[in-house]
Amino acid sequence: MAPAPDTPSDGIPAVDWQGRALDCTACPQHALQQAGRCRLGQACVADRYAKRIDRFFAWNPGVADQCLDHPYFEVRAVAAKHADVFRLPALIGDPDETVRWSVAQRLPQGFLMRLRDDPDREVRIRVAARLDASELKTMIDDPDYYVRSIVARRLPVGLLPRLAHDADREVRAAVARRSDIAGLRAMAHDADAAVRLIVAQRLPSAQLPLLIDDADWRIRYEVAQRIDPARLGPLLDDEDAAVREAARGRAGNRVA
Repeated sequence: MAPAPDTPSDGIPAVDWQGRALDCTACPQHALQQAGRCRLGQACVADRYAKRIDRFFAWNPGVADQCLDHPYFEVRAVAAKHADVFRLPALIGDPDETVRWSVAQRLPQGFLMRLRDDPDREVRIRVAARLDASELKTMIDDPDYYVRSIVARRLPVGLLPRLAHDADREVRAAVARRSDIAGLRAMAHDADAAVRLIVAQRLPSAQLPLLIDDADWRIRYEVAQRIDPARLGPLLDDEDAAVREAARGRAGNRVA
């Protein structure tokens, strides 16, 4: 096999993680190159370019266990995607967050809890997405709103009230999309209209009088569309034309 040029067709130089020219003859994986299972500038564990590292492990997943202690973080991160899962706990305390992200996506549940307080939000996001729902209560107070929003989407319904007054609107909206009737009633006066609109869309029609005087016309319009026509009351003369029209249209249909 003819050697590849120093600069591959993608224009990215084939150098190692310290910027040095690559030498296949000195590589510990030289036998793989001879077998056509790696290629300079295309699939190479010694390359600095992550895509080539990724391609190397895709071609040679069985080599991953040997590379979990490589000095270059990209090699460790990609190797973690292919290594035996029982080797991954050794990387929980890896100094690079990219490695910990990779580990968090595959760790067995018994070890995943050890990353719930990771200093990097991206790691905690992956933990929140995978952690067993019964353990998610331990992440309710996470400092990052997006982590809490994932928790709200997966938390057992009975625990959702603990996030119903979260400081972030997106978290409360996630709660409103999943809450039971009692939880929805408790959120009917949320400070944000976008959250109240979700409440209005999900409340049973018998509970909609809670929102009939809402300050936002969109909520009143939703109420006018779904409330028992006999209870339209103030909506028939609402200050907003769209609300009035919806209410009067339903009232007229009731009379007819």
